[in-house]
Amino acid sequence: MNADDRSLLARARVATRLPAQNLDRARRFYAQRLGLEPVDERPGGLLYRCGGVDFVVFQSTGASPGTFTQMAWEVDDIDTLVPELERRGVVFEEVDVPGLRTRDGIAEVEGNYPSKGARGERAAWFRDSEGNLLGIGEPVV
Repeated sequence: MNADDRSLLARARVATRLPAQNLDRARRFYAQRLGLEPVDERPGGLLYRCGGVDFVVFQSTGASPGTFTQMAWEVDDIDTLVPELERRGVVFEEVDVPGLRTRDGIAEVEGNYPSKGARGERAAWFRDSEGNLLGIGEPVV
């Protein structure tokens, strides 16, 4: 295997897949609560695009365990976004575990990936209508 073969996936676009037991309910949540409309759809699936990256909400008989962040948005102003999403009916998770605690729905996360050039992140988490745990984060520079 040469270097070009090893980097095949490194050049590929990544697209998140989120399960939904009720696709109509999920569509309403993403539209009404997050202000997102699908850019395309097919039977059993809704394609969304944010910042040039795709994610799909698909009809599934399985349910998300909701025990970990499945997808997150990196934002420029979490202090404005959290209250706006709350106004639209989004309920943010309260976290209080060793090393991570939310205050008013937002946590200070120590450290960050050095390649991002930030010293940390401010983050918040919420669940969609299907129980998928989603996050938003703002790098702290």
